[in-house]
Amino acid sequence: MKSIIATFLFLISGSIGLAQDVHFSQMRHAPLNVNPALAGLENKMQATVNYRNQWNSVAEPFETIGASFDFRLKEKYNSNGFFAGGINFFHDKAGNANATTTNASLSLAYHLKMDRNSTFGLSIQGGYGQKGINPRAGTWGSQFVGDGFNQNLTHGEQFDATSASFLDAGAGIVYNYKSDPNASRRLSKRAITFGIAAYHVNQPAQSFLIGGNDQLAIRWSAFAHGNYSLSDTKTSLMPGIYYNRQRKFQELLAGTYLRTVVSESSTITGFRNETALSFGLFYRLGDAFVTKFLLEYGTFSLGMAYDFNVSKLTTASNGRGGAEILLRFNLPDNHKGARNRIR
Repeated sequence: MKSIIATFLFLISGSIGLAQDVHFSQMRHAPLNVNPALAGLENKMQATVNYRNQWNSVAEPFETIGASFDFRLKEKYNSNGFFAGGINFFHDKAGNANATTTNASLSLAYHLKMDRNSTFGLSIQGGYGQKGINPRAGTWGSQFVGDGFNQNLTHGEQFDATSASFLDAGAGIVYNYKSDPNASRRLSKRAITFGIAAYHVNQPAQSFLIGGNDQLAIRWSAFAHGNYSLSDTKTSLMPGIYYNRQRKFQELLAGTYLRTVVSESSTITGFRNETALSFGLFYRLGDAFVTKFLLEYGTFSLGMAYDFNVSKLTTASNGRGGAEILLRFNLPDNHKGARNRIR
């Protein structure tokens, strides 16, 4: 039974996975996978590492690792806007056929200050991608004989190559509003960001088969997330909704974090860092409930998430989906450093 499930998952990773991008449940903290125009928007500088392990209870695990670094270029005082850059990388290994996807990209963004409270940003992205597969490691329909399975039988597919590389391009736009322009985003009483992006706009060819003409379809990404402080408390809501569509395949994730400041930073010496805890509950439509946890200490963050599967695969997965962990370092947009805070 497990071999059949493994084959089913591989077919998904082969036929659908070649058409779909990787995804993380902690989308808010994988910004350049959501929209390249998020580069430099909410922080002066930000570095994030994400790791995801999925379907470990069903077959060979699907593993994804991602890393991004985005930053503002030198911002002139009282200017009408600012430039920002970003670097994004991910590597994905799917199923028992070792189907791999690797992508590295650069983003350049410009954020126009519309007024004291809001900005409008746009970005272009360019990169290089590579996909690979190991046919001998996979299980194929032609290898099933009756109720049995013989891996020594040929897979029957005509492979032209076991890897394919391509140039990649994308673009995005975002709008950002903060009620307090002098506060960092997480300290602003009200803040909202939303945008739309297109990945793989050049639709690069990525077929392994002889005579194949598969192209990587455009992925459309739309999102909105915000911060809303609860009156006279140290608690705030951080709702978010994220939508992706690639050909006929789509994903909708929505929910909210509840963030509480446990310890405030020292405003005089700057030697004590703010500590905050966030707990989140999100739902991926038709697939899973996602629980999230985030610990923030000064400029460092540790996050974890777990998907509880509620789709038709629940019988095989026993409700277990994917686990994620993230590490982040960020300098908020109002960060001046401890030395500058000493008075």
